[in-house]
Amino acid sequence: MAIRVKLDDIIEGLELQSDGRYAFLDKRTGEVVSISDEEMQAAEDDEPIEDFPDWQQDLVRIAKEIVDETGDYIDLPTKFDIDEYSIMEKFCLSLDDSEMSDDLYSAIKGSGAFRRFKDAINEYDIADDWYKYRNDALKEIAIEWCQENDIEFEDK
Repeated sequence: MAIRVKLDDIIEGLELQSDGRYAFLDKRTGEVVSISDEEMQAAEDDEPIEDFPDWQQDLVRIAKEIVDETGDYIDLPTKFDIDEYSIMEKFCLSLDDSEMSDDLYSAIKGSGAFRRFKDAINEYDIADDWYKYRNDALKEIAIEWCQENDIEFEDK
């Protein structure tokens, strides 16, 4: 039986990705789980699960299954696979107002790009447009990932 997941769960998992946090799909249940560096390190070092608080024990147990390569978990695209900077660039270039497009595109060059971009979309009052664009981009990434991994999905 093929696994069926909610596309929103995959998108949420993509949004949770960060430098110290990774998302995986449990192929048995269709659940997306988020595992921290700490939990992965504990699994790699084979630390006793009892040494962790109750709320974290299941996550360490899951991390051990991932480290042991049981085949029950698939890693979701990482933040590097998602490349939010590229999504910001495409958003800037998609704007009809060429002056606004140029201003935003200039804002994302160099150090501090994300902060300047956020300031600019708020200044131009297009934050809602950005978040819709970003969500649509994440949705496309999620759909492609599901298709590449032969995972059936439901979109709401």
